[in-house]
Amino acid sequence: MSTVSAAATPGTVLADAVFPARRVLARDTALVIGGAVLTGLAAQISVPVPGSPVPVTGQTFAALLVGTSLGARRGFLSLALYTLVGMAGVPWFAEGSSGAAMPSFGYVLGMLLAATVVGALARRGGDRGVLRTAGTMAVGSAVTYAVGVPYLALATHISLGEAVAAGLTPFLIGDALKAALAMGALPAAWKLVGRRG
Repeated sequence: MSTVSAAATPGTVLADAVFPARRVLARDTALVIGGAVLTGLAAQISVPVPGSPVPVTGQTFAALLVGTSLGARRGFLSLALYTLVGMAGVPWFAEGSSGAAMPSFGYVLGMLLAATVVGALARRGGDRGVLRTAGTMAVGSAVTYAVGVPYLALATHISLGEAVAAGLTPFLIGDALKAALAMGALPAAWKLVGRRG
């Protein structure tokens, strides 16, 4: 199957178009591991936020890119691997942390779910145009916060309103910038794939 025909096939995600299947298990294994490693590396790009136990990181952006690029199943597996390895002690969560005891662990769980959701949206073309990509990234961010913010409230014994103020509001501008970057990068990658074929 050529790259162009793979890109045009409904239900195809970017990874399928770039890496056509010859040895599906080997390809998928490499993609899942690569997505986990990318997320772990991106988590090390971390800036503390005054008054919040949650830093600004590249981890959320990486998780959403992994989900959209790999699709729901591989995106889930990739973020599950990232989560399990971090829980086992590898220091590749934000700020070189590991384990499940940190207040920001809910965001890791949210990213696991978000990668699955954006992967499903990508299979329906949610990463093919600028506006669709913006919507896909917004949904992924909302899913991450829907898990992360309540977890933060429970873990730190603060009200939900205080958790929103500490774990959501300071990150909205950064999320808008990440979405803008994805809005340019993903549709451009699809165009490049189409030209290569």
